[in-house]
Amino acid sequence: MLDAAVEVLGSEGARRLTYQAVDRAAGVPTGTTSNYFRTRAALIDGIAEHLLTLERGDWAALATEPAPVGPGELAAAMAAFARHAAGPGRARTAARFALVLESSSRPELRVPLGRGRQALLDRSTEWVRQLGSGAPERHGRILVDHLEGVVMRQLTFPEGPFDPLEEIRALVGGLLGAPAGNHTA
Repeated sequence: MLDAAVEVLGSEGARRLTYQAVDRAAGVPTGTTSNYFRTRAALIDGIAEHLLTLERGDWAALATEPAPVGPGELAAAMAAFARHAAGPGRARTAARFALVLESSSRPELRVPLGRGRQALLDRSTEWVRQLGSGAPERHGRILVDHLEGVVMRQLTFPEGPFDPLEEIRALVGGLLGAPAGNHTA
């Protein structure tokens, strides 16, 4: 049911997130979602926690892969993440952004959403630290902020084939002092 709720929220928006829409998307009898989530706030809280669980799985899988060995590999990894988030992972990404907006009126959502963002910040910070960043926390945050922005731009104003590699490569190169065209080092 929560997978269906994420899909509805991410593909149809917050206004279309209803019990009936989730029931339909989940293929369950009418009223099932409302039996599990008595209020819309409870459903949104459930979605936020479910997204965090899904992201934990993503981060656990990522942790088993070797860290990028140079600025070019870091840029490639971040571009691949952005392409996935705006492509196959689009509904989940859009659902997360919808919840981020919802958190402006429901601050309690910031806790689970913040944990997911913190995991990304931690990973980014560690990668730039290993690559010799003089300010890893700052540089890690700049990379994550750019990544979120470029994905948001693609979700809201899609423009043809999406490949942010060159701009991410330039950003990583600028932060780490590597030449912008450095593909492997």
